[in-house]
Amino acid sequence: MLDKSAARSETAGSLDPVDYAVISQGLLAAAREMGVKLIRSSYSTIIREAADASAGLFDREGNAVAQAELIPMQLGTMSEIFRCCIEAYPVETMGKDDFYITNDPYSGGQHLQDVFIYSPIFVGDELVGFAGTVAHHLDLGGGNPGLTTEAVDIHAEGLVLPPARYNFKRDWQDGAQHGLLQRLIASNIRVPDQTIGDFNAQFAANSVAAERVRQLCERYGSGTVTQAMTDLISYSERRFRTALAEIPDGVYYGEDAVDDDGITDTPIRVRAKVTVAGDTIEVDFEGTDAQVARNLNCPFASTKSATLTAIKAALTSSDIPFNEGAKRPVTIKAPKGTLVNPEYPAPVRARMEAAYRCFNSVLKALSTVVPDKVISGGNDTTLVTSISHLNNGRYCVYLEVYGGGFGASTRKDGCDGIDSPLSNCTNTPIETTDMDFEHFRLIGYGLIPDSCGHGRQRGGLGLFRRFEILKDGVNFAIYADRFRLAPYGLFGGSDGQRARCEVERAGKIIAVRSKDTLILRKGDVLTLYTAGGGGYGLPSERSRKDIEYDLKQGFITAPVAKAAYGFEI
Repeated sequence: MLDKSAARSETAGSLDPVDYAVISQGLLAAAREMGVKLIRSSYSTIIREAADASAGLFDREGNAVAQAELIPMQLGTMSEIFRCCIEAYPVETMGKDDFYITNDPYSGGQHLQDVFIYSPIFVGDELVGFAGTVAHHLDLGGGNPGLTTEAVDIHAEGLVLPPARYNFKRDWQDGAQHGLLQRLIASNIRVPDQTIGDFNAQFAANSVAAERVRQLCERYGSGTVTQAMTDLISYSERRFRTALAEIPDGVYYGEDAVDDDGITDTPIRVRAKVTVAGDTIEVDFEGTDAQVARNLNCPFASTKSATLTAIKAALTSSDIPFNEGAKRPVTIKAPKGTLVNPEYPAPVRARMEAAYRCFNSVLKALSTVVPDKVISGGNDTTLVTSISHLNNGRYCVYLEVYGGGFGASTRKDGCDGIDSPLSNCTNTPIETTDMDFEHFRLIGYGLIPDSCGHGRQRGGLGLFRRFEILKDGVNFAIYADRFRLAPYGLFGGSDGQRARCEVERAGKIIAVRSKDTLILRKGDVLTLYTAGGGGYGLPSERSRKDIEYDLKQGFITAPVAKAAYGFEI
């Protein structure tokens, strides 16, 4: 006589609705728990505080089943990156202690700092799926601590880990000793304690998810659980296709641009052609400018993630799980050798700047057919800095991603001072920087009044962050955008304020470029100003109540209220 779990395994093709509901929510909960474990176990502020990491569960073929709601940019192509690993080492060769690892942008990855680790989930001797994590690592070598702005190729940006299979006990842990892979990585980076600690957090998160899936399999049977994975993917696909079918068929065009390549002042254009046909959508980036010499090139995996995020956010409901099913109705193309699909060995560290222009160009295209589903341009950039110092032979590296203003929508004002849609990183508290770093201190932090674009709905406010440098020889590096080209308004809304960066030294102001590296001195004051969001609709349509509220809160000043809205107190 079969026990209940065995019976369920044999009849897994037609799941009991209650079982499916419990199991599918259990899988989603496991993915979210992975994300929490990863962040809370990490050592570096970029993961522990800013939450620049992601996690997900995959079936045994590598299809994304459930993902933590963390970084859209990292999540969009985790399954494609997994498949690059299994092309080199098929899943049939995996042992219980093995894992896949890669960060190679030219083998499915994004940029070197995002390292993907996939661990198999076995129930007995049966492989039922994989747990996968990705984390932005503080330092992986390269030509400059924290981040490199002048790399001539991918190899100047850090250590490349091609898709590979290793054994955890032998290659990483090796009993009381460190394994060969761990020693190799630690020998090529400047902050091994923090970086290796973050790798261990990834392994811990994968282990937690594996245990949760095993618990589900023990209760319901592995066949039932794997069928629930398939059904959850199909559910997302059905919901996604239904949403796409509501969009009028047609071909729509959008364009945006990166400020410059860090060498010349010429903008780099990204063009998107969006074709909607029934319950499918195709995005083609033909016509986008060629790849550049600096690190702004966007690997195709990143281009796909940015495009999927724009489509998912604009056209579908937030309650549709983002898994393999949500990707099936979408086709994405980009000519090789362009900014959004570069040829090896082009540098790619700052690929987010071009990725955001993919995001913007797709939304601009959709604004012509579904204006009520899109938002205006916002900060929409990764403004990231590294403030590092070498003291007594040890590096101290601080890396942070800064938020700004969201674009307004047809119904709501843009959010103020938060990270942009593709990144979704969180604020690094001042208390944390005071505890962990001695070569600078924060002396100012807040929203920037009047930085928003105006309209029926106003854009979000940018923010500023001000540092006093406490030691000589501090290395500062930045890559950013929206310094030249302002976040755009829509349907009569005005543009948001542009970003900028400056250093005050002995009473003089030194302007910092959006892609720059310089050495700071004791007493310097470094200030970053992020961009505000564009407005939506005509300013003349904004309600008096909303204008009065903005004035009362200090979001806008009286002169701007008069100039933008004709409003006088």
